[in-house]
Amino acid sequence: MRSETHREGLIFVISGPSGAGKTTLIHSILLKWPELRFSVSCTTRSPRGDEAQGKDYHFISTEEFQEGIRRGRFLEWAKVHGAYYGTDGKRVSEWLLEGFDVLLDIDVQGARQVVCHYPLARTVFVMPPSLEELEQRLRERDSDAPEKVALRLRAALDEIREAPWYEFLIVNDTREEAIADLEGIIRACRCHRLRRAHWVGSLLERARA
Repeated sequence: MRSETHREGLIFVISGPSGAGKTTLIHSILLKWPELRFSVSCTTRSPRGDEAQGKDYHFISTEEFQEGIRRGRFLEWAKVHGAYYGTDGKRVSEWLLEGFDVLLDIDVQGARQVVCHYPLARTVFVMPPSLEELEQRLRERDSDAPEKVALRLRAALDEIREAPWYEFLIVNDTREEAIADLEGIIRACRCHRLRRAHWVGSLLERARA
């Protein structure tokens, strides 16, 4: 967190089809920018591969998730491929008030819900370099059977059709370039005039004193 003047944090919504590499991109950014916060989503689906509780997802029961919906626990939630996914709104709100910028790894449905609650949230869509590359990445996942690959590929096309709604698009061809693109987006958003207006006001106020 920067120390010059306290500011409320920004939300960066990161979306993209399964296999686009957004999760790897987010983890890489968090290693380089430790002041960022990442909201680990809750889900009712089973863990895949080496996914860890509390690191990749908070794996909870369907009953617990539905109770969270009734209590207004989630900033956003959606049901995807038969499983629930959602973002804990309380923790995100606390981080923002503390001045931390927060990354959310959520789908298009969730992104729209977040922007309704936080109009200043910045939205980023991560694209695969080609459909062939996306299909290859999906097939390389040991836990995904051929029929699931076909299902995810169709779902990916549906998500990609929503990409023009997002402010920023990153084509994840090479990891290094994609990381640099995301870093550039974060820096640019932090420097937007609406984010720096208080510095201008403070300087002019001192000049009048």
